Amino acid sequence: MHKKASFKTQSRKKNCYLDFSDEQMWEPKYLKARCKELCLEEEYEKYQIRLMISYLTVFFPLFIFVVLGCEVCPWIFSEQKKLIFFEMISAVILLVTVPGTLSINFFESFVLRHRWVMVFTSILSTYIVVLVDIFQILVYHFNNHWPLNTAYDVFVLCMIYMFLPIPSIRDATLLASSVSLMYMGLFTYFLMQDDEDISDMVYDLNTICVAIFHYLGFNLMGIFFRIMNDTMVRSSFLDRYQFLREEIWLRQARQQESMLLDSILPPQIAKPIQHSIMERIIASESDSDRYLANPRKSDNFMAIQVHPDVSILYADVVNYTQLTTTLSVEKLVKVLHDLYGRFDMAASTFKVQRIKFLGDCYYCVAGLGESDPDHAKMAVSLGISMIANIQEVRSYRALDIDMRIGVHSGTLLAGVIGYAKLQYDIWGPDVDIANRLEATGKPGYVHVSGRTLSSLNVSHYTIFPGTEVAQRDPVLQKHPMSTYLLTAAPSRNSVRPVDAVHSYADINIKALGASRKSPILKPTVMSDELREEFKKMPVGGVRIRSPCCRDTNASDEKVNRDLGVFCVAFKDPSLERSYLHKPDFILKYSVLLAWAIGCCLIYIQVVHDKYSICMECIMIDVVVFTFLTSLLFISWYKKVCWWRSAEDEFLKHGRVSCKLFKIFERIQHSFVLRVTIYLTIVGSYYLVISTILLNCDKNQYELDVINSKLYHYDIVTDNCFHPWVFTDMISLVMGVSYTFARIPFALKIFICCCEALAYLIVVGFQFSFIFHHSATITPFMKAEIAHCLRVCMMFLTMYAKERQSEFNTKINFKINQDLQIKQKSADITNKSIIILLTNILPSHVVEVYLDSVAHHELYYENYKSVSVMFAMLINFQMDLPSLRVLNDIITEFDRLLSAYKEYYVVEKIKVVGCTYMAACGLDFTLAKSKFGSKVQVTNASFSSEYEQVLYRRESKCLDSDHDEVAFIMTTFALDLMRVISVCNKAYGEKPFDRALSTGEICIGISTGEIMAGVVGASQPHYDIWGNPVNMASRMESTGLPGHIQVTEETAEILEEFDIQCIYRGMTFVKGRGEIPTYFVGIDENLKFMPSDRRNRKQSKRFSVLASLVPDHSESTHSSENI
Repeated sequence: MHKKASFKTQSRKKNCYLDFSDEQMWEPKYLKARCKELCLEEEYEKYQIRLMISYLTVFFPLFIFVVLGCEVCPWIFSEQKKLIFFEMISAVILLVTVPGTLSINFFESFVLRHRWVMVFTSILSTYIVVLVDIFQILVYHFNNHWPLNTAYDVFVLCMIYMFLPIPSIRDATLLASSVSLMYMGLFTYFLMQDDEDISDMVYDLNTICVAIFHYLGFNLMGIFFRIMNDTMVRSSFLDRYQFLREEIWLRQARQQESMLLDSILPPQIAKPIQHSIMERIIASESDSDRYLANPRKSDNFMAIQVHPDVSILYADVVNYTQLTTTLSVEKLVKVLHDLYGRFDMAASTFKVQRIKFLGDCYYCVAGLGESDPDHAKMAVSLGISMIANIQEVRSYRALDIDMRIGVHSGTLLAGVIGYAKLQYDIWGPDVDIANRLEATGKPGYVHVSGRTLSSLNVSHYTIFPGTEVAQRDPVLQKHPMSTYLLTAAPSRNSVRPVDAVHSYADINIKALGASRKSPILKPTVMSDELREEFKKMPVGGVRIRSPCCRDTNASDEKVNRDLGVFCVAFKDPSLERSYLHKPDFILKYSVLLAWAIGCCLIYIQVVHDKYSICMECIMIDVVVFTFLTSLLFISWYKKVCWWRSAEDEFLKHGRVSCKLFKIFERIQHSFVLRVTIYLTIVGSYYLVISTILLNCDKNQYELDVINSKLYHYDIVTDNCFHPWVFTDMISLVMGVSYTFARIPFALKIFICCCEALAYLIVVGFQFSFIFHHSATITPFMKAEIAHCLRVCMMFLTMYAKERQSEFNTKINFKINQDLQIKQKSADITNKSIIILLTNILPSHVVEVYLDSVAHHELYYENYKSVSVMFAMLINFQMDLPSLRVLNDIITEFDRLLSAYKEYYVVEKIKVVGCTYMAACGLDFTLAKSKFGSKVQVTNASFSSEYEQVLYRRESKCLDSDHDEVAFIMTTFALDLMRVISVCNKAYGEKPFDRALSTGEICIGISTGEIMAGVVGASQPHYDIWGNPVNMASRMESTGLPGHIQVTEETAEILEEFDIQCIYRGMTFVKGRGEIPTYFVGIDENLKFMPSDRRNRKQSKRFSVLASLVPDHSESTHSSENI
């Protein structure tokens, strides 16, 4: 049995899946398709034009240097200056026509309109250089019989592929091929003139083949550069696009965050909360394990401020209960949104800050944000405006509603308390007075205290004595005062209707989902901003710009501050190290080029040494070819498998394939291995080239040259290498030495400098005689100087090209680094927004609500069975010390709620004063998924509750009314009572003012059909309405401390769960008269008392095996944490 298991494990290890996702993102085909998919191809082409114009600024100094080196230097060092005036004419023609022709491309706006100009000027400039070079050779050949070598063939090929503004790779290849054919035709013409016998023809044929492979190597290198350059530029462009999207998203998200936060809390409270949210997110990400293991260690956040001179307004909708019980959910939400939206806009007009809704109660404060000496006037004016607005709504919608308003001036405490659903609230004796003024007021009037009236200009109002009810109110009698009823004409601009989603027009709320992958703005909106940002993308190049061109120096200088001048290395060593250690996903293309150039060099070496058989040379060629082919096989095997599998990532591959995949991936990701391979490839090239030098009989060559001079016969060159073939091979190797990516640019320069130095030693010392007696590129210039000039030209050309490529690659990397920072910041901001949204709305409402707002619709819901709870702490004085205690208790409630919210979908609605409101059953789609999954619950009480609900849903008596919400809500209420008990124990063990603690909580629960929705204009507000909400509030207000009072319907449901409900009697309830009410049976240990059912097996609570109460150790532990 063990052997079989072992065999299965081993066989499983043999197979693996091919992961080509990272490499695919660097495929030219993928990048081009991605640009087209994002509609960026046009913008990319514009950027490409700018980039090619920047290449010209590098090309012009290089071209001037090369022309001066090839044409002017011979004139300076020549003693026969009159005989080489043609070189001066050629130099003038080249220096005037080529830069002049290409300078047209600096008129960027003109080139963008007529893009054929770039190709035309490139072709014209190329043929000017080629024709001048060929014409110069032909002139000296026919006039003076001087055999000259081509001066610009290699440089022209590099110029076409690397510097000329030819957008299409195909056009560049065709142009370079035509140039190669022109030079090959010239070379063939000279060879055919000298052929006299068949042996010479064979020799010339081999020489032509060498020339073909020479030009093929340079064309392959040029094509490779164009493809890789286009790949790097496209990748950089797409990264820039993503960076800009993240930047725009982050900027807008922060605006949304600020607007949302301001809609919940005033700025002086919002800022510290915002910082607190950010710090929590960062802390949870940086040390998630420790943070999640002990989240209670964070201090309870409480931001409360004293405001000594404000006016408080309480408003109550008369006949609100009838409104919520008779209207459909859609009509109710529309009415409330219209009504509260009008109130919000009027409050904004009078600079009064709305605090929150409480069912039919709307209360706000004037003079809260900024000190306002006219706060009483503003509050009363708002009250008059609210009465006018509700009367307009009553008339328009034919509803029997009115407004009672109370206003009082004084001092209050304002801020937020709790752990979740942070909501701004106010406390204090003056707040209670304003509340009682509203309750004892008269519909259609503003009921004010004498203190408020003393701050008003009485001539602006019609004043009546206060109500008789106010004179008998116990709260008002504690603070003897005179009250008055006011009325006046409303302000002209304060009575106006509100659109369906008026307040959210400025908030792009659709973007604020749980995922940032949703678009922030439509492409048509983003295109203008993106287009401007794309124009600022750095392109490098030399600071030689036409006055007509747009100045991009600002963006370039910003980038150049981070990069060195000569080696283009990051000035930050850690950044440079990070860049070099990034994987090279285009390594396979570099290896392909290295293999092709290696084959060309081997062929040239074999053909060149055809007259001498050297076993060492054959061995070197075989070893080098085998090494390059093996490396090519390893590099391309993964992609070939990807092609063969039809890009199926779920296809398994064998053990050998997996091993090859891992080897290549290790090379890709290892900086040391890449450098080692790079140096090995360059070294292998020089092994091949060294065989040419080894086979050269220098003494015999010198003797042949002397004899040819003495006896006037043609020199025989079979016993030594051709100097120009050797020079071209060195130039080819030097070009390849620059083309590998993710290799330090300084190392490439050092390698090329070593190559150039070694070449100079060979030319100037060891084989100086051979190079001296070879053809030169212009009369009166020593041949060895011409050879060295070719190598120096190649060195500078490749340096200029590679510096531009390195610049773009480094820019791409820097953008990626910045993008990661932006993404992290955006993720934190996005999480902060989601936290803020879930503090306004229940979590299950957020996405649905955002979609409703995006479609300019009002959000509302209708639930058949929801259990609502009101829990009120008794005997709180509402001063600052008491608020600290209240904050601790509400925080413990919230932490308990978070567990219930996770497993049982209990949603906190609001906290008003000392009253905690929650509901269960607001999202049963989520609840079904929770109950149906295998959730690991650690708390004993929660586990038993979960067993009960799960058992009931799986039993035969399962129905679709979801009445378990009543059981869950009651269990949560019982846990609130346990929390109060634990808090009292904790306070009792510490030196504490006993007057601040409370051991009493009064709870009311009702279950039934409710409506829910989001209303309000300046602040989105989620609320629930219906008979269960009203009845739960009445159950709490008419209940007794230490008891959970429920309606008859809820009591019947709880009996089915084997929870005893004790009949209290007939209780008078406002709006309903006398109705039967019940107390939930709770013993002295805060456990549910079982019902008196005889048949226990029919109980919906039959599966409960554990106690609902946490054990004593858990209670003690909780008390220690409080």
